[in-house]
Amino acid sequence: MRLQDRVAIVTGAASGIGRASAQLFAEEGARVLAVDLPGKKLAQVHENHSTITCLEKSVGDADAAQMIVDEAIKHFGQLDIVMNNAGVAANALVEEMSQEVWDRTMNVNLTAQFRLCQRAIAHLKKSKAGRIINVASVMAEGTDYGLAAYCASKAGVAGLTRTLALELGKFGITANYLEPGAIRTGMTSGLWDARPDVADIWAKKSALRRLGQPIDLARGALFLASDDGGFVTGHGLVVDGGLMLRV
Repeated sequence: MRLQDRVAIVTGAASGIGRASAQLFAEEGARVLAVDLPGKKLAQVHENHSTITCLEKSVGDADAAQMIVDEAIKHFGQLDIVMNNAGVAANALVEEMSQEVWDRTMNVNLTAQFRLCQRAIAHLKKSKAGRIINVASVMAEGTDYGLAAYCASKAGVAGLTRTLALELGKFGITANYLEPGAIRTGMTSGLWDARPDVADIWAKKSALRRLGQPIDLARGALFLASDDGGFVTGHGLVVDGGLMLRV
């Protein structure tokens, strides 16, 4: 088992990439604190995994980072892996975007990641295999109409993570970020299901001619969390099936 005796925090863990990653980490020997919003049936989702402990909390709350880290230490006594996966998306042209949409996107996608990393550092320094895995997007490097807030937040995640890698490397802590492409998650499934034609267009844009699945990202996260990724840091791991090759 690649994560035997390690403790991980995974946010946005009720569905999609977070759910798949929390469960794969547990199957590989980790004890996991799974975090998501109240009302997401978090405990029900993970009821068959005895090494996953659930915490219902919005990562966007000002006290979330401290609560999440404290909960992990209280339950498990250590912390080795932080996976910041929770995120939101909104579509609005810059000229029409409300301050509320901008602020919420930046708060959940970027500020919450900063806070959790910041709170976790002291504990990660005690680990022999400290890992930070932040979820960005291929839109950290690209853009599209209406995605100003989303793209800015994900580019911020990339910059934050590279800086963490530089600052924490001397403590043996790695910091990397995932760049998902078109993935069938809780955030996107409604669109794909309602518009199969749109799903087909995105699938055909990929070199592999399919939409990604949460497990595709979870396997990337597992690589970065395990000893296999121990000499990889400051890196954006693109998991997009070749979506961006022609962009």
